[in-house]
Amino acid sequence: MEIIVNLDVMMAIRKVSSKELAKVIGITEANLSLLKRGKVKGVRFETLASICRYLDCQPGDILEFRNEQ
Repeated sequence: MEIIVNLDVMMAIRKVSSKELAKVIGITEANLSLLKRGKVKGVRFETLASICRYLDCQPGDILEFRNEQ
């Protein structure tokens, strides 16, 4: 079981830089980078909502579940 983070894909589609997104949603670029690489143990719903609002997408566009057995 694995959660795949496709945030970098959505950012590329919307042509949004890491610097721009981090500033708008109120987190550091370092933390955004960790999130993009899936190196975080959790994400606040408030942060996820801010990302989705700015990128005009749904949480499912950013997060994907893969059942690897």
